Amino acid sequence: MSGQVSLDRIRNIGIMAHIDAGKTTTTERILYYTGKTYKLGSVDEGTAVMDFMDQEQERGITISSAATTCFWRDCQINIIDTPGHVDFTAEVERSLRVLDGGVVLFSAVEGVEAQSETVWRQADRYRVPRIAFINKMDRLGADFFRVAEEIEERLDSNPLILQFPIGQEDTFTGTVDVIGQRAFVYDSDALGSQYNVVPIPENLREKAATLRTNLLEKLAEVDDKLMEKYLNSEEISVEEMRAAIRKGTLGMKFLPVLCGASFKNKGVQALLDAIVDYLPSPGDVPPVEGTDPRSDEKVTVQLNESGPFVALVFKVVTDPFVGQLNYLRIYSGKIKAGDTILNVGKDKKERLARLLRMHANKREELEEVRAGDICATVALKSSITGDTLATKEAPVLLETIKFPEPVVTVAVEPKTQADHDKLSAALFKISTEDPTFKVRRDAQTGQTVISGMGELHLEVILERIKREFKVLSNVGAPQVAYRETLTQPSEAQGRYIKQSGGKGQYGDVWIKVEPLKRGEGFVFEDKIIKGVIPKEYIPAVEQGIREALDNGILAGFPVVDIKVTLFDGSYHEVDSSELAFKVAGSMGFKEAARKAKPVILEPIMKVQITLPESYVGDVMGDLNSRKAKVIRFEMKSKFAVIDAEVPLAEMFGYASTLRSMTQGRGNFIMEFSHYLELNRERMEKLLPDYLEK
Repeated sequence: MSGQVSLDRIRNIGIMAHIDAGKTTTTERILYYTGKTYKLGSVDEGTAVMDFMDQEQERGITISSAATTCFWRDCQINIIDTPGHVDFTAEVERSLRVLDGGVVLFSAVEGVEAQSETVWRQADRYRVPRIAFINKMDRLGADFFRVAEEIEERLDSNPLILQFPIGQEDTFTGTVDVIGQRAFVYDSDALGSQYNVVPIPENLREKAATLRTNLLEKLAEVDDKLMEKYLNSEEISVEEMRAAIRKGTLGMKFLPVLCGASFKNKGVQALLDAIVDYLPSPGDVPPVEGTDPRSDEKVTVQLNESGPFVALVFKVVTDPFVGQLNYLRIYSGKIKAGDTILNVGKDKKERLARLLRMHANKREELEEVRAGDICATVALKSSITGDTLATKEAPVLLETIKFPEPVVTVAVEPKTQADHDKLSAALFKISTEDPTFKVRRDAQTGQTVISGMGELHLEVILERIKREFKVLSNVGAPQVAYRETLTQPSEAQGRYIKQSGGKGQYGDVWIKVEPLKRGEGFVFEDKIIKGVIPKEYIPAVEQGIREALDNGILAGFPVVDIKVTLFDGSYHEVDSSELAFKVAGSMGFKEAARKAKPVILEPIMKVQITLPESYVGDVMGDLNSRKAKVIRFEMKSKFAVIDAEVPLAEMFGYASTLRSMTQGRGNFIMEFSHYLELNRERMEKLLPDYLEK
């Protein structure tokens, strides 16, 4: 089926989870059953449709969130398959911003893992209704009910069990349908793609009846009519139950839980049914909020096909065949190929030359796209991730997408002079695609410095530069992305006067600096009154301060989490200029910052280590030597799980250390947690050159 479907038959969903929980394999099975592919792709064999980058196929991980559209039961399902590795958290963040619902996968063996919790918090922040699929029921160590308990305890969720397994590990043969009180037994000869509906096995009937009672009790809490029927012991139909499950899921009152084994094709059809039955259509989610750029007033963007066009650019990728692709989520109105619209934030016109429906890395041309849908367009000149597109007549500025700051840096330089421009172009293109990847030129060394979310993130980018852009480069050792901040308020004057015959330069400012809470960034406030500095020079003062922030006072690291107030100054009728006030702003900031007791901040990482019990002592001892703070320790089956907070500077090369300590049986994941002030002892060890003499 293709063509347009009604809004209530559209599902914009994301599939998300911890690395290796089976997201891409599950998506591959969905594409197979919905007729998008005619043979089953495999991550292990490097033939997965959704992992179309060379590196994804080689590493067996998803790096870039791929988008695809498929159809099931007359519903159009737009799926975004997101990465599980924490270094690519921006991909999850930007996807959640534009999705209506989510499928969260959990491994039946590992259960709720660190990245599961991260993704869960991100989805909570965006109020995304979810269903859960407990995958890998056929694996050794699978335990459905243990994982359901972990979902309740560690994610503070309310699991609603709609299915439970018949057997576990190598005896997993099917599932019990709690709503319909029946069993699905998979045909082993058909690789699980076919199943028989049979009565519930005798030994599971009591469990099924108990779970149905629990299900009805939870549904009665969200549906008054159903509660009345339940209290009066009246018969409740399957349709009534499904309607109540949908209502509770959309209200985020509970989390429907299903199970299966995607690799063995078991449970995927039931998951597709649940996506259609329980996850929201674009019309079920609250309208997005925006701002009218002409008046700065808040506006609500209603989902209306005949309303003014409003869309958000949520992803930019470089496609080897069509150039730059921009992915759009349409919130209002409709647009045709060839139409011209406005990039609201930049006040620039953009022409939507082509509209495309993406199927991983394949494309289908569209004539028109309307509210509620997701599509891609080609060759927008000035639009990047987080930009709003709208009509010139009714502009709306949607809230942009916020991304974490990078924490690891490396210096990179081309191997030959001929590669210099090619490297610059490659870095620019990748930084346009990936908001967590930053490029800057070090003022002291003249080197190009790139920053990312972790060693793997930068490794993948450098490999892309080599393969896609054919640029060979020399790369330095990874470095920690330290920051500087101020610890107390101070004031200072910045005065720049230059007289050298002819027209001079005159800029004079008084500024106040004060610290903000961690993560609050930079705030500039203009408190100039009575025109002591003309309005046209104030943006130049702010620009001078912003440029000074890039090279801090103590050690040249970027300065963060401060407020700067411009409160006084003077100007000269003839000699004042934007340049003079820009320099004065920079000088004033540096002087005020020196007096405000600057300190260096270091990134602290959240680390989760999974290892056999017998190695716990050695690993704990090693963590202590790395200044780690252990947050949680628990046993799962025969494995121990350690959650800790560790300074990033202590974690370079940890993968090989852990492998040697655990004979290759331990593994870990790591993500940024917060910045912490560097004490004198650690400063002497890590940054002796920067200590105040």
